[in-house]
Amino acid sequence: MDITPDNEFIKNSNVPGPTKEEVRCLVMCKSQVSKADVVVDVGCGTGGLTLEFAKRAKKVYAIDKNPEALKTTFKNLQKHGLDDGVDLIEADGTEVLDNLPPFDVLMVGGSGGKMDYLLKRGYKKLKSGGRIVVTSILLETPSEATMVMKDLGMEVDVVGVSISKGKISARGTMMVARNPITIVSAKKALKN
Repeated sequence: MDITPDNEFIKNSNVPGPTKEEVRCLVMCKSQVSKADVVVDVGCGTGGLTLEFAKRAKKVYAIDKNPEALKTTFKNLQKHGLDDGVDLIEADGTEVLDNLPPFDVLMVGGSGGKMDYLLKRGYKKLKSGGRIVVTSILLETPSEATMVMKDLGMEVDVVGVSISKGKISARGTMMVARNPITIVSAKKALKN
């Protein structure tokens, strides 16, 4: 799978991200994104996942309420020649979901404490067979996302990811731990 290396991203000390390379790889697998898909990325941060979706999807809507996040996402998309198929939206995800066309993938990387609302509104706009993916560094977020998805009748998959990267030194290789991440994903049932 063609995943952009971490060192190829423009970073911003005022914005979280980018999502680490190995996590982006897992999210692409869990989302099952294809060239025919429309993706909504809520809480896009510096655009790590937005960029990966832009490589693989027909259209991406990247949403963040932080203007610095959107500026950094735009710079990353431009750097990699992927800004054409992405609309950047400065807003709280809860304020714009209803105005978007139906979509195939809902990615939630930040909910601002409104996970319940985001997932329920997003589910209504999600096409039959569509997927929802939530990434989290907080312990409470996966529990909340799982409960909401189950209430919506979705079959939920939860994966905890702990990644360490090797740091080469004169004496050997030291494994340096990164933040553990939880990925919650589910698929909307196909309509008969």
